[in-house]
Amino acid sequence: MSSTMPTTLDGGRYQLGQLIGRGGMAEVHVALDTRLGRTVAIKIMRPDLAHDEIFLTRFRREAHSVAQMNNPNIVNIYDSGEEVVTLDNGQTEHLPYLVMEYVKGQTLRDIIKANGPLSQRDTEHVMIGLLSALEYSHRMGIIHRDIKPGNIMISEQGVVKVMDFGIARALDDSATTMTKSQGVVGTAQYLSPEQARGESVDMRSDLYSAGCVLYEMLTGRPPFTGDSAVAIAYQHVSEVATKPSAIVPGLPVMWDSICAKAMAKDRQNRYATATEFKNDILAFMNGGMPVAAAFNPLTDLTNMKARKQAEDNAKTVPYTSPVTEPGAPTQAFNPVTGQFEQVGAPATGTQLPTRAQQRAAVAQKKHKKNVAIAWSIIGVLVVLGLLSGFLVWNHKRNEPQFVTVPTFGESTTEARARKQLEDLGLRASIKQDTDSSKPEGMFTKQDPAGGKSVQKGSTVNVWFSTGPRSIKVPDVTGYSQDMAREALEEAGFEVNPAVQTEDSATVTKDCVTRTDPASGTSQPKGSTISLWVSSGMTRIPDGIVGLSQNDAVKKLTDMHLTTTVLTEASDTVPSGSVIRLDPDQGASVTQGSVVTIWVSTGKEKVQVPSLNGMTLSEAKQTLQNAGLTLKLADGSNSSDDATVDSFSPNAGESVDKGSEVTVKTKAPDKPSPSPSESSSNSGNDNNGDSGNNNGD
Repeated sequence: MSSTMPTTLDGGRYQLGQLIGRGGMAEVHVALDTRLGRTVAIKIMRPDLAHDEIFLTRFRREAHSVAQMNNPNIVNIYDSGEEVVTLDNGQTEHLPYLVMEYVKGQTLRDIIKANGPLSQRDTEHVMIGLLSALEYSHRMGIIHRDIKPGNIMISEQGVVKVMDFGIARALDDSATTMTKSQGVVGTAQYLSPEQARGESVDMRSDLYSAGCVLYEMLTGRPPFTGDSAVAIAYQHVSEVATKPSAIVPGLPVMWDSICAKAMAKDRQNRYATATEFKNDILAFMNGGMPVAAAFNPLTDLTNMKARKQAEDNAKTVPYTSPVTEPGAPTQAFNPVTGQFEQVGAPATGTQLPTRAQQRAAVAQKKHKKNVAIAWSIIGVLVVLGLLSGFLVWNHKRNEPQFVTVPTFGESTTEARARKQLEDLGLRASIKQDTDSSKPEGMFTKQDPAGGKSVQKGSTVNVWFSTGPRSIKVPDVTGYSQDMAREALEEAGFEVNPAVQTEDSATVTKDCVTRTDPASGTSQPKGSTISLWVSSGMTRIPDGIVGLSQNDAVKKLTDMHLTTTVLTEASDTVPSGSVIRLDPDQGASVTQGSVVTIWVSTGKEKVQVPSLNGMTLSEAKQTLQNAGLTLKLADGSNSSDDATVDSFSPNAGESVDKGSEVTVKTKAPDKPSPSPSESSSNSGNDNNGDSGNNNGD
């Protein structure tokens, strides 16, 4: 089932314009609010998803979530409703729509894609706007759950706007994630570990995604990439992203700490609130020291392990206190050995040494101490010298050797690549490229790249194509040329730079009307697709003349043309059928133009004139003047001076112009004789009679 997207909504209040965006469940059009005279953006659900309860729930949740929020960093929703459309099978469907604030600008995704990493100041500006929006939505009890560069708009005035709360949830919602066919909702590159595991989310999940956005603004790429969404989600759960400062030389390492804090795997170690996150960024950019980021989860984990190891070691080494127990021998600290050593006590009854002997003993002891210290220093120096010599020798012996990775081309075979790498002391890892449009067995890419210096023994990955795979051409009807090119190229096709134009009744000027090959057909990946775009004109269809009024009006309305109906009589076209139209059939006119059609009222009607008392000649002339023809009835006198006796239809009746009137005539009346003629006739009659009588 399919239907045509309506051109107006809410009884004509919103006039839909050009398609400016298309997502998984809806299309976004620029529109005019005729009541308030302002430009808005309208998000309307695709007709083919109107029966999908999951998408209906997401769509209505977005309206409910955002309608209650009013923040300069969140795209406002002005209105919502449902529009009734007719499907191809004749059934009607209710399509929900949202009327939103129209933000003229670019998404953060497009800005990064076009310009690469942002400056630190621009990054700070975007993050402050994003975190202000999250600070407000979290305070309102709403978790966005899909923070990513594609959902962040930067207006032409530089205002940051967060949009698309289609999968947002309330903070007290006990459900984990909203799924379809058991799939976790969200975007893989910015998915928090708890979302990837299907666990419940809270506002710290949004802050993790915000940390991923910060990472991409600083480096120009997401923290994790992979061949599939599952592979990326696994990295979010189990791997640590490369530090931004290792990707961008000269980037302050404090950004590493802020990103690490925001993207901690355990949400307990992340920023607790958007405010805390924002304050750290403001403090750092203003020359201060971030407070929350000072706690680095990875560093703290290392310190905890070190402290535990020290405690375990302390348990295995006995501790000797320098404090002497009662009755124990006296101990003194030996600076040479670094130990407490026992000092012998004088035997009972032994004579104490003299003062001179004591001084001699002290001097001797001091001399021995100095000698011991000197030998200790010499020993340490000797050991250090030997150790240094050993390290230098060992370093030279084990100094790694570096070689340059060869550059492979499309003519390189698998065997040749393997031999070249092995000859250089490198290991070859041959992989299959299942996503290539090149012929089977052809080289497609390598890692590390050719010309890069690597250590001997390193592994070089080399990919060879498994052959082009067939994919379906996406439907880009109604897209702008740039959007259509992007969609086709993302699907794996090449786009013919030469664009052809054609008339279209429904597609806006300069937007795509069709592709060649057609959408929905399977084509080898890498094939070239040609685009046709609308000229903004539409062709008046043939076959209108002769149709009934209703059929003609419907056919023109289906072409999005406005119809004006006039009537006129016709001797050749039946009543109720189209005689002619202006502009004529086959003419090209601007979309939405007015077409005037003339509908036949049938033959012209005339009234039968009165023929009573007329001669046949007079009756013929009278009927001819009235647009009628005379038909002589059987048995009638055909002389011109014959008198009309009767005629049908009767005088005053309305008949088609050109109709026949049947006239019955009689012999003309004889004129009355004069008196002299009467006498003469009488004499003759009498004479005759007399003669006859006499003869009798």
